[in-house]
Amino acid sequence: MTDMHPVIRVSEIFGPTIQGEGVLIGLPTVFIRTGGCDYRCSWCDSLHAVDNQYRHEWLPMPIDAVWQTVHALSGGRPVMVSLSGGNPAIQPFGPLIERGHREGYRFALETQGSVVREWFADLDVLTLSPKPPSSEMTTRWAAFEACLEAAQEKPQIVLKLVVFDESDYAYAKEVAARYPHLPIYLQPGNHTPPHPGSEDTSVDLDGIMMRMEWLVERVTSDRWFEARVLPQLHVLLWGNKRAV
Repeated sequence: MTDMHPVIRVSEIFGPTIQGEGVLIGLPTVFIRTGGCDYRCSWCDSLHAVDNQYRHEWLPMPIDAVWQTVHALSGGRPVMVSLSGGNPAIQPFGPLIERGHREGYRFALETQGSVVREWFADLDVLTLSPKPPSSEMTTRWAAFEACLEAAQEKPQIVLKLVVFDESDYAYAKEVAARYPHLPIYLQPGNHTPPHPGSEDTSVDLDGIMMRMEWLVERVTSDRWFEARVLPQLHVLLWGNKRAV
C-alpha cells in the first residue's frame, strides 16, 4: 500500500440493508466490513473479520474497486455507508470518504477509540464504543481522547456501550459521566455470538430479551434518563446470519 494507491482489507461488502444498532438503527445502509482488529473481545460477534486465521478471506481492494462495489449495490443512489470491522480505523478510508461525499453519500464509522485517524473529521457519524469489563479488554483513554480531538466535533459523535452485567453497567455510567455532552446508547450483549466456521445462525433470543428487560429496568430505576436503550435489530430479525 502507498499513499497514492491505498488498499483496504475487506472482509465483506453488503447491502443495502438496515443499520441494526445505535444512533442510525433502521436506516438503509451499505456496509463495508474490514478485516483486522487490534482488540480481541471475549464476546466478539464478527470473528471472521478479526481473527488472523481468517485473513486469507480478507481481500485487499483498491479504493476504486471498493467504491465501484458500493456504487453498484446502491444502484448509484446516495445512501449511508457504514465502515465496520474488526476495527475499521486501521484502514485508509480517507480517500474513499472524500470520493463518496462528492457523489452525495454519507459515512458512519464505529470504533473502540484505540486507533486515531485525521479523516475522522470527514465522517458524518462517528460512534465510539469503548469496551466494557466483560470484553476482557482495557480502554486506553489517551487514545480515546485523541480520537475525539481528531474528529474536531465535525461529525455527529455518539457513545455506544455493550452491557452484559452489572460491571458493564457501572462502566457505562462511568463513561457517560466522563463525556456528559455525548449522547449514549446502551445495547444488551449477545451471549451467543456466531462461530465463523459454522452455518448455524441461531441465537438465544429469550436470553437477550431478558437482558434487554433487565437493562431497561436498571436505567429507569436509576433515573438515568439521558441513556437510550436499544436492541440489535438485525439479531432480532435474522439471528447471527451474516451480510444482512
